[in-house]
Amino acid sequence: METLLTEYRNEVFTSLVTMLVLLLTRYLSVQAIRKVGRISDLDKARTRLIIKYVLVGHSLLLLTALLLIWGVNIRELGLILSSVFAVIGVALFASWSILSNVTAGVILFFSFPFKIGDRIRILDKELGDGHGDFTIEDIRAFHVHLRQKDGALVTYPNNLMLQKAIAVLADEAQDTEGSEAL
Repeated sequence: METLLTEYRNEVFTSLVTMLVLLLTRYLSVQAIRKVGRISDLDKARTRLIIKYVLVGHSLLLLTALLLIWGVNIRELGLILSSVFAVIGVALFASWSILSNVTAGVILFFSFPFKIGDRIRILDKELGDGHGDFTIEDIRAFHVHLRQKDGALVTYPNNLMLQKAIAVLADEAQDTEGSEAL
């Protein structure tokens, strides 16, 4: 055991430092996301989802760093990774809309143009007049749950929330208070 530690002393030390740095950045990232979620009054489920994405990213970064530190043969690793990425590429191409919806969900989290409970109007010709007014009930990884005035629940993809023009409407309670003041 001692000869193993003395022989790979640099790799072990570098691996430990890398793990500590990534654990620290992971902790700081999670705290920053929670703070953004708290300040922006975002749903806790949305915040947890974004934290999960960041944790997966940090894990992949740690794995890559450890592979480089321990001197894995890049040619052999390149062959394996190119085969894996070819299969993943075909799978992602087949499910491109899912990937775009997840990406849009992350963008919606950090840009937070609207939140749960907001009344919005989707400005889309296909929805017609008066049918584009909704209340946001839930924002998920792939889609948003919208409630129409007549009570119907509409599931709307996240990527369309970024592509379509959306107006955030004033609350009806505020509208009536404002008109009474006049």
